[in-house]
Amino acid sequence: MPANKLPPWWLTPPAEHAANLDAANGSMANGLSGNEAAARLARFGPNLLREHRRHSLLRQYLSRFKNPLVLILLAASAVSAFSGDVTNFFIISCIVLMSVTLDFVQEYRANAAAEKLRQSVAVRTTVLRDGKPQQVAISQVVPGDIVLLSAGDLIPADGLVLEARDFFVKQALLTGESFPVEKKPGALPDSASDIQDASNAVFMGTSVISGSARVGVVGTGANTALGEIADSVARPAEPTSFDIGARHFGLLIMRLTMLMVMFVLLVNAFFHKPWLESFLFAVALAVGLTPELLPMVISVTLSRGALRMARQQMVVKRLSAIQDLGSMDTLCTDKTGTLTEAKIRLEQHVDAAGQPSERVLQLAYCNSYFETGLKSPLDEAILEHSHIDVSSWNKIDEVPFDFERRRVSVLIDNGSERWLVVKGSPDEIVALCRHYETGATQQPLAEAATVAGIRQQYHGLEENGFRVLGIAWRQVPREHNHAVVSDETELVLAGFAAFLDPPKASAAAALAALADAGVGIKIVTGDSDLVTRHVCARLGTTVTGVMTGREIAELDDHALQARVDAANLFCRVNPAQKERVIRALRARGHVVGYLGDGINDAPSLHAADVGLSVDSAVDVAKEAADMVLLQHDLHVLHIGVREGRRTFGNIMKYIMMGTSSNFGNMFSMAGASLFLPFLPMLPTQILLNNILYDISEIPIPFDMVDAEETRHPRVLDMAFIRNFMLVIGPISSVFDFLTFYLMLVVLKANEQLFQTGWFVESLCTQILVIFIIRTRGNPLRSRAHALLASTSLAIVGIALLLPLSALGQHFGFVPPPGRFYFFLGLMVLAYLLIVEWVKQGFYRWYAARKR
Repeated sequence: MPANKLPPWWLTPPAEHAANLDAANGSMANGLSGNEAAARLARFGPNLLREHRRHSLLRQYLSRFKNPLVLILLAASAVSAFSGDVTNFFIISCIVLMSVTLDFVQEYRANAAAEKLRQSVAVRTTVLRDGKPQQVAISQVVPGDIVLLSAGDLIPADGLVLEARDFFVKQALLTGESFPVEKKPGALPDSASDIQDASNAVFMGTSVISGSARVGVVGTGANTALGEIADSVARPAEPTSFDIGARHFGLLIMRLTMLMVMFVLLVNAFFHKPWLESFLFAVALAVGLTPELLPMVISVTLSRGALRMARQQMVVKRLSAIQDLGSMDTLCTDKTGTLTEAKIRLEQHVDAAGQPSERVLQLAYCNSYFETGLKSPLDEAILEHSHIDVSSWNKIDEVPFDFERRRVSVLIDNGSERWLVVKGSPDEIVALCRHYETGATQQPLAEAATVAGIRQQYHGLEENGFRVLGIAWRQVPREHNHAVVSDETELVLAGFAAFLDPPKASAAAALAALADAGVGIKIVTGDSDLVTRHVCARLGTTVTGVMTGREIAELDDHALQARVDAANLFCRVNPAQKERVIRALRARGHVVGYLGDGINDAPSLHAADVGLSVDSAVDVAKEAADMVLLQHDLHVLHIGVREGRRTFGNIMKYIMMGTSSNFGNMFSMAGASLFLPFLPMLPTQILLNNILYDISEIPIPFDMVDAEETRHPRVLDMAFIRNFMLVIGPISSVFDFLTFYLMLVVLKANEQLFQTGWFVESLCTQILVIFIIRTRGNPLRSRAHALLASTSLAIVGIALLLPLSALGQHFGFVPPPGRFYFFLGLMVLAYLLIVEWVKQGFYRWYAARKR
């Protein structure tokens, strides 16, 4: 080691760490006091890889002015002020201020509500404080804390192992090593300078596979091994269907806006119109085309959806996951706890000949009792079945369970004999055995017919719906002090333990409801296909195809994608294969949800469009999930799916408004520049039109959504949006040009009256068309939310009265003649009727095209 390089911290004795942390008062044994922990939190900061500093409300508000369109408008209005047009400057500044404030207040409130929900399911860890264990948020862990860890926990910080009991940790995130490594207290030689060699230390972000430990925290946040390489190990989240759709929509609007603005500038330059007025008009046109309230509408709609879902026992951690849940057409889930009661009972313990055997029960009990990994429901069922006195036995060592071996071994000793007791998948166990027991005798397991007969024994149990574990053992020398994987050979098969996990009474109805909602269920399980088929039969679920882990292992990704749609049961699969199934489904164009709660479910939860876990899940799964179900029930998930679709429906209303009537009006405005000797609408009038329109759209997140809209999954379909815009937008433009004819030919309007008339007509048609667009059905049968209806009608009233007021004169309006309002009423009514007729035809055409 170079002389100028400090040794890694794990080579420093714990006592020296205590001294360095001013913890020589015994905190390394009893934990910190509450006051000391608070002081260290202030000194070292929160335990976060990157501290997200909360800016003041004022700074958050001012950041809204970074929008390029806002900056251009303010700069252009300032030029107006310097050129003597102070009124124009004042009006534009006030409108921009109102728009920014409106956006900020609504989105801030939405984000605050969502953050409160996220904190309610934040991962916590157990530390010693004032000598007593207590749960604290991971961000509150400080150097000097004593953390108590057990199987399934996320390791919250870097630390030294002070005490350990069969403590195995998965640290693939840092080392790339997929197998768990054992951690023990004690000093290490100077040569142990790499993380792989640090057997006495644990690192932030890794997870506990089995055992328990007491760890003294040495580093937190950025001062951890993970903090040093956070940028290199952090994988950006894969874009979900909603992210992709939103990006495509943004590109569509950007192209339209650029095209329209360039067209207006070129036309005005060609006709030698005033450059400043033309520039302001073009920028105002861009503002009118840009759905600047879309982020606010999305945030408010999603946060309201999150609050509604929380009342239905689902807590949302990632807001956009609500939309992904609504778009989900495939749900991958294990059957335990989802399709079954998760109330597993040990029903039979039989030998290799199928006869009841207390010997099998004794060995299974010893294995489950001494196992220190995360207890599975099967372990709990064994221990609850009956009490067996194991006081004469002592545990020597353990080979923890992993999904590759599919078994767990314990090495036990009773003072005269030392046994290795193995429990696991019956296929794996039988393959490792060379003898089998019947009664008190052992017989060789050599002939193929004998092996086939034994396999038939447990296959028969599985066909009757029992989950089966193989139980085997072997005697080892007394001096054999460590158990390793290679010891799991030459075993003696004792028999099988058979468990019953009855189907959940509510599962059949929930599956039918999800199927009716267009969500297909794919069961992805480690159980055998025989057990899974039995459960499906009990629930009335048709099995369309079965793939096993062995079959998946033989296929490359393209071959798996070709077969993944046909199967709905994936059995005997390991965590890596679960992830491959999810990615194959997504590659086929499905929006995939994954429901998981286990230690190794994190990759699958990340791979899915929406990761779902339950409140009782291990930390690793809860941290990886986008949503947490407080109740392990598919009915709760079905309610969440409907809420996701309701949220999507309201977001689509705003998008379709912005890309139809709003786009049509802006298109007309650009077209009018070709033949009018004056601007068709002043920049301040365009901005006023835009903000009044935006105010009318604020209640959209509160609106009802028709049942038809929530019946099937929908994604942000850009082809649909583009076609809708091209069909409905021109109708708005046609009526705009009718207004031009009315103003210029019938009413012989001058510049001000023309601008006034078109302002009123465009705003009325833009706003009232929401009652048509908000539903696919008959607008008279679909009632809008009272707040949306009242706000929209109030804004229409303002549009009608504004030209008659003194305030309207400041915007360049003049009172129109009485017959204008008569013609306006006729045109608006005709517009709404035609849009409704065309809308119905469009939906019929699009549905036929999709079929």
